[in-house]
Amino acid sequence: MDIPRTAKKRRRTPLLYGALILGVLVLITFGMSQLGQAAPEVDGASVWIDSVKQGEMIRQVVGTGTLVPENFRWITADTAGRIEHLPLRPGASVKADTQLMELSNPDVALQALEAERQLAVAEGELMALKEELEIQRLQEESSLARLRTEQVTTRRRAESSTALGEKQYIASVEMQELNEKSEELGQQLQLQQRRLEVIARSMTDRLTAQRAQVQRLKAVVDFRRGQVESMKVRARTDGLLQELSVELGQWVTPGMVLAKVIQPGVLKAVLRVPETQAKDVQPGQSVKVDTRTGLVPGKVARIAPAAVQGTVLVEVSLEGELPAGARPDLSVEGTIELERLNEVLNVGRPAGAQPSSSMELFRLTADGTHAERVKVHLGRSSVNTIEVLDGLAVGDRVILSDMSAWSEVPRVKVQ
Repeated sequence: MDIPRTAKKRRRTPLLYGALILGVLVLITFGMSQLGQAAPEVDGASVWIDSVKQGEMIRQVVGTGTLVPENFRWITADTAGRIEHLPLRPGASVKADTQLMELSNPDVALQALEAERQLAVAEGELMALKEELEIQRLQEESSLARLRTEQVTTRRRAESSTALGEKQYIASVEMQELNEKSEELGQQLQLQQRRLEVIARSMTDRLTAQRAQVQRLKAVVDFRRGQVESMKVRARTDGLLQELSVELGQWVTPGMVLAKVIQPGVLKAVLRVPETQAKDVQPGQSVKVDTRTGLVPGKVARIAPAAVQGTVLVEVSLEGELPAGARPDLSVEGTIELERLNEVLNVGRPAGAQPSSSMELFRLTADGTHAERVKVHLGRSSVNTIEVLDGLAVGDRVILSDMSAWSEVPRVKVQ
């Protein structure tokens, strides 16, 4: 007959309770540890999420700048003077002969008067020289005529005496004297003719020199008169007075900029492109210029050879009609199209993304409740998109916003 052992049952009950309590504590500890490692939460409405696509990607760079006149002219001072009159203000329409301002300088007026006086003296000397040389020429021609007459008369007498001497009507000595006299007068006549030729050349040279002096002084007078006239500063071209660089009473010097006249209907855009993005900009590329009141198409016309303060100047010739309100110095933004890439994997440009680099992005799971960190290799970039070389596939959704606050966690929960 079996006898029940009640004492042993009582000893097993505390052991079971202890094991149960220990198991509960282990479960609680494990749950707390898992709770401490739970993924941080991210508000889905506060982050920018984009899907990876495959297709055409347009590479672009953006530059800011201003509209500037295609044609303009700086008006400079031709002579020193003081600003006495400013009849126009910037914004006025002008013609080529419109007077912009008037200068005064007594020294310039005196120099013009002195130049005119010297010219008058030189012209008087030229007239006196002409009269003097003409009188001298007439005297020499008179002497030549007298010698010619005397030589002809003597030659005739010598011929007659020779005929009479042959018949012995006169002495041979007298005949010889007449022949010698005729030869002497012939030589004097030749010398006088040569003298007259030399005098004629001398007259021409002296008159030429004096005329050159008169012409030089005329040029000086024209220059001085031009200086006087230049004190009435004119626009010299049709257009719009954009800028006045002087004030009433101001003293200006030759070469100093006085004003700027532009042709307002012909404008171009000058953009400042970051030097790191300007390497792919080439003349002829398409540009869209945003004037804040409309978009104007254009082409890259010129690229500055050097960077200035981290930017490169790019000139854009505008091809479309300018919108209302377009004017010089208006701030604009230009988007330059570098190239079109066909059938490339691309996604919106993440915060801090650089071309030809690698970075880590959070890729959403299939149900969209979580995002996991993945390493992505990037290629060529544009303003708002970037090429994906590796790490993502078509249709993947990634967070493009700055996620540096979660740089230490492998996944986040998206609410």
